[in-house]
Amino acid sequence: MVALPWPGRRAAIEDGDRSARARTVMAGLLGLVAVASVASLATGAAGVSLWQALASLARGEALGLREQVVILDIRLPRLALGLMVGAALAVGGAVMQGLFRNPLADPGLVGVGAGAGLGAVVAIVLGGLLPAGVAAAVGVHIVPLAAFLGGWATTLLLYRVSTRGGRTSVATMLLAGLALGALAGALTGILVYVADDRQLRDLTFWGLGSLAGANWTKVWTAAPIILGALVAAPFLARALNGLALGEAAAAHMGVPVQRAKTLAILTVAAATGAAVAVSGGIGFVGIVVPHLLRLAIGPDHRFLLPAAGLLGAALLVLSDIVARSIIAPAELPIGIVTAVLGAPVFLWILLRRRGVVDL
Repeated sequence: MVALPWPGRRAAIEDGDRSARARTVMAGLLGLVAVASVASLATGAAGVSLWQALASLARGEALGLREQVVILDIRLPRLALGLMVGAALAVGGAVMQGLFRNPLADPGLVGVGAGAGLGAVVAIVLGGLLPAGVAAAVGVHIVPLAAFLGGWATTLLLYRVSTRGGRTSVATMLLAGLALGALAGALTGILVYVADDRQLRDLTFWGLGSLAGANWTKVWTAAPIILGALVAAPFLARALNGLALGEAAAAHMGVPVQRAKTLAILTVAAATGAAVAVSGGIGFVGIVVPHLLRLAIGPDHRFLLPAAGLLGAALLVLSDIVARSIIAPAELPIGIVTAVLGAPVFLWILLRRRGVVDL
């Protein structure tokens, strides 16, 4: 007679199976990131071959000036920025979905996108009014800096509005985020109305997102903020797992609920704000990537957060390759590519699992 496993043992077996699957998926995602990275370095309209450059290095020959500029100063920083931005958007989405206990949440709920957009529009339309000394000091970094400050200011204002008596209300944050997003959109509309033709073109391309302006200065500027947020995010996994059961249950499990919510909001604001500042508005990564992974490997944030970073990085790099290749030598804004790829996938998920919004 074979004894059936008791419920606790069955749950443990199922958890073990899901953990093994999650590790397998992450190993596959590491390989996907590696393949996407090599493909990104090998793709471009300049006619420089990565394989010939590697063959020259293998023979001990120095790279020519053209190869150095194209591969090391154009493609490599673009790849680094794409990996960081994709990981930041996807991990930010995973954290927000865990915090709101809703798989349809994304970083835009904390006002980062709307605030960053408003900051960028202010810099593009009104940047010419700055004193000459300030404009010279900021230089070409005025739009990314204004976008980052706008995103952070909106997030901190939202946090202040939704926090009372030392406790942050997630429901109030959601409603206040919608209101602040609408206000930022209205102010952006006013500035767009008074912009000239050149400024309107700049606004359009920034809003659609692109990695075309990637350089090592942008990489080194964004890297400390994004990488710091990505390193901090896995430490929120236990708290997010507890919050999935509700704030009261999480508190009984020993989770410092208020501190966890504060750290989650600040982590998302830092990662997403820096990503949007250097790449513009790129949609669907933060909502589709963690949602797909939740269906594949489950809701355990110990695995979900690192897997989201890997898949987000790979997805954005692959989208950038498509954006550079589809109408070469010109390129599409990457936000168009992520929307074209992400929207049908997301609709397919919703049609397959119509009850997912109630999870």
